[in-house]
Amino acid sequence: MYFKSISVQAYINSFIAALKASLKDETFVKISLGNYKGTEEALKQLLIRKVIIKREDKLAVTYRYKTRDVVKNYAVEAAIDLIEGYLEQGFKIATLFTTENDLILEELNNGKVVLRKVKASSVATPSANHDKEKARLIKPDSKSYLTELKITDADGKVFKNAQDKFRQINHYIEILSTLIKELPEGTIKKVADMGSGKGYLTFALYDYLHSVLKLDSEVIGVEYRQDMVDLCNQVAVKSAFDKLNFVQGTIEDFKAEDVNLLIALHACDTATDDAIYKGIKANAELIVVAPCCHKQIRREIEQNKVKNDVSFLTKYGIFLERQAEMVTDGIRALILEYFGYKTKVFEFISDAHTPKNVLVVGVKKSPKSLVGSPKTEEQTGILERIKASKEYFGIGYHHLERLLEL
Repeated sequence: MYFKSISVQAYINSFIAALKASLKDETFVKISLGNYKGTEEALKQLLIRKVIIKREDKLAVTYRYKTRDVVKNYAVEAAIDLIEGYLEQGFKIATLFTTENDLILEELNNGKVVLRKVKASSVATPSANHDKEKARLIKPDSKSYLTELKITDADGKVFKNAQDKFRQINHYIEILSTLIKELPEGTIKKVADMGSGKGYLTFALYDYLHSVLKLDSEVIGVEYRQDMVDLCNQVAVKSAFDKLNFVQGTIEDFKAEDVNLLIALHACDTATDDAIYKGIKANAELIVVAPCCHKQIRREIEQNKVKNDVSFLTKYGIFLERQAEMVTDGIRALILEYFGYKTKVFEFISDAHTPKNVLVVGVKKSPKSLVGSPKTEEQTGILERIKASKEYFGIGYHHLERLLEL
């Protein structure tokens, strides 16, 4: 339908009035302004949507230029004034999308201005959350362990000071879920989390295995500090996690027989080697470690001071530290490959205190254990690569190599 021919400003006033009404009765979806003829260089379009920032209604305006987009958030009244100004000078077409109808204001090439209603393009208002809710494998609702661990309140709302930890938990579970999918269905029967600490990630993994994958897996958290063990066992009982248990001890002393998934995050220096050793000896189908403090190999490199092509870099302490990290984890990956694991090394985003870590992953290629088996040609080649790497960097031994008596 077309409205009576009136002045351009009257049309704009009608459009703005409709915008205000849609915001008031909560039928507003979005606004699009196009066919720009103003003086702002390279501007092509404006897109406006409603957002909620710190519990306050705002209008987010996306300025679409020829080569970039710029987004600015405005108070509602300020945004309305901005839209009105652009309609008076610049944009020749505007569409207000509501759940009841779409309202189109257009100045035609012949100078005629029309305002018309058409059928609504959308029957539902979009979410106004500024940060879109990400689909998470671990959700905060009705998770008593998250409340006990001070991640959420009793209503399932994540505490402000626990947002980073909650994101870290979900990032960790997303990574593990992808790795677990590579294994035959039903593989994960027993899990050991070495150095489980306060148990944030251990609880989340148990929750994922039981609630999402519907597995009946046993999960054990290994932690040296008795107070942490007692706390986590109390939380496990309160959460009715019957197959989750925390034990006091070291990685080195833990009996890892029958473990299918072995995890060690932030195990310091050679404790990571102890964890990988336990996983290999148990013939675990999946080994996941986030190493920390690569002191053993750094000491070897510093003591021997071999001259090589990267000596000009490693005279600087920070580069030597990074080289020690890469060499340590590179040899770990080779040793995993020697024992029949497909390896992956990638960055793991952790929390505010340890922002980034390297994650070293071993996925068993066959159920057969290669511990103590005669060497294959491929294994012989791997040993030669390890030997050459050690000679190049001046390394007398690698702790994992020594544990496995290679």
